[in-house]
Amino acid sequence: MNPLPDGVNAPAWLHGATAFTTVRTRLGAALLWPDHLARLQDTCAFLGLPAPDPDLPPPDPHAWGLLRVTVTEGGTLASHRPLTPGPRPDGGVTVRLTGVQVHPQLGAHKTGNYLPYRLAARQAAPAFEGWLLDAGGQVVDGSRTSPLLELDGQLVVPAGGLPSVTRAAFLRGTPHATRPVHAAELARVTRAWVCGSGVGIVPVARLEGLPGECPARDLGVRWPDTRNPALVWPG
Repeated sequence: MNPLPDGVNAPAWLHGATAFTTVRTRLGAALLWPDHLARLQDTCAFLGLPAPDPDLPPPDPHAWGLLRVTVTEGGTLASHRPLTPGPRPDGGVTVRLTGVQVHPQLGAHKTGNYLPYRLAARQAAPAFEGWLLDAGGQVVDGSRTSPLLELDGQLVVPAGGLPSVTRAAFLRGTPHATRPVHAAELARVTRAWVCGSGVGIVPVARLEGLPGECPARDLGVRWPDTRNPALVWPG
């Protein structure tokens, strides 16, 4: 048994007592940073952490990058790496509904207490994404992206999960509803998308792991008609 290194003997690393956000960059510019910062400030206040430093370090001018900003009780930390997700999945992606639940208090925040999302990703593999539930069986979030559904002809944001910056930017000015969505309603979904800084807005071609007699459902695939660098597939 090895001794615990001094560098990780702190609540941030032992218990996940951190707040963070991941920001897409384009040629050194941090996209949607004011929105990410506002969400990060809310989470820091909720966790009793210091307010995040709003001044970003000059990022490397990657063609596409992912900037992670993490706040601990000791201050704000940042790391920046190239964003290279590979070829765009033109035919859409597969999403699997998992049995993993979000934390009832932390589900609306992006924190270092990230184990449910890792478990959902592992349970969903090899699907592109896994969706998580709450204790009432409502679909609330994804392991690394946020869901957007088309139900009964209406765009619906499932309530209860992380307020996605990318999804909100996509929906700005577009009529939609935010409401609880029970897993049983996924049988009526006609289209769906996953939304996140790392991938943009990606259509879902297939839902798997659904409750009831039809555990899988094929959906219509529609990529957003946009050139917004915060919303497109990077690359």
